[in-house]
Amino acid sequence: MASVGVAPTGLREPSGHAGVDKLPEEMNDMKIRDDKEMEATVVDGNGTETGHIIVTTIGGRNGQPKQTISYMAERVVGHGSFGVVFQAKCLETSETVAIKKVLQDKRSSERYLIFIDVLEFVTETLSLKIFWYVNPHTHQVKLCDFGSAKVLVKGEPNISYICSRYYRAPELIFGATEYTSAIDIWSAGCVLAELLLGQPLFPGESGVDQLVEIIKVLGTPTREEIKCMNPNYTEFKFPQIKAHPWHKIFHKRMPPEAVDLVSRLLQYSPNLRCSALDALTHPFFDELRDQNARLPNGRFLPPLFNFKAHELKGVSMEILVKLIPEHARKNTSFLGL
Repeated sequence: MASVGVAPTGLREPSGHAGVDKLPEEMNDMKIRDDKEMEATVVDGNGTETGHIIVTTIGGRNGQPKQTISYMAERVVGHGSFGVVFQAKCLETSETVAIKKVLQDKRSSERYLIFIDVLEFVTETLSLKIFWYVNPHTHQVKLCDFGSAKVLVKGEPNISYICSRYYRAPELIFGATEYTSAIDIWSAGCVLAELLLGQPLFPGESGVDQLVEIIKVLGTPTREEIKCMNPNYTEFKFPQIKAHPWHKIFHKRMPPEAVDLVSRLLQYSPNLRCSALDALTHPFFDELRDQNARLPNGRFLPPLFNFKAHELKGVSMEILVKLIPEHARKNTSFLGL
């Protein structure tokens, strides 16, 4: 089953922001299907879907008549882990559009397409957008996508091939499909370590090599640790490598609190990694709880403790006292501190 998203390539937002295209309001409730009954007229292009016809119905709300629109896929313009992007043409208007076909399994075959109102990918401005992120001192740019941005439901399998490689949790490398948000804790640990080192901690060149880089630092995972990541690999024989001491990885003058936090975030067993809340209460961040703390330019810190009631629901008083300094508690009176 596949969902298909349609984005007109010629609709510009009136604000004048280059490279930002908006979808028509009427398309927000569109349900799209592959039309299996229509005979496709094959046109020049690449990809197995070239020439296929995609049909959608729009309108039908507030008394508006329904309207059927057909698109013909002309050529593939991009591939991803979860789908394919086509250049297509509207058969009714001859308008050129971009269509993203997202692969789905049977469990989500009835799911409606969710539209993103703003299309940011425009080929003629892509180089300009990347330029905005270039470090002017090193002339380097780093862009990465950490995950699939979905709600994880216990017992529901997920795709394991997600997250940029350097920041990919070991359970994902082991092919786990019932992982938790602990994969994000691992990614956070990788980012923190990279900030402290000035370079990636685990610079793997492939999925397997990524695991090798992790083992070089953490050592060979124990049978129990492998079971926590993916029980299907408990009988697999790994070369026995000793863990590299954290204090030898970082500079001698590195604050011990920083090294300790990294070690708590980067644990093989997902359930042994500290939670996001525990990380926030770690002594490494105590400097930010100082009322006199300032930014390097002398300005005040941005609001760091303006939590909402639902964000701290169920958190123990002991944790709250560690998390929120006394001078900031007046803004969280709902907590009863």
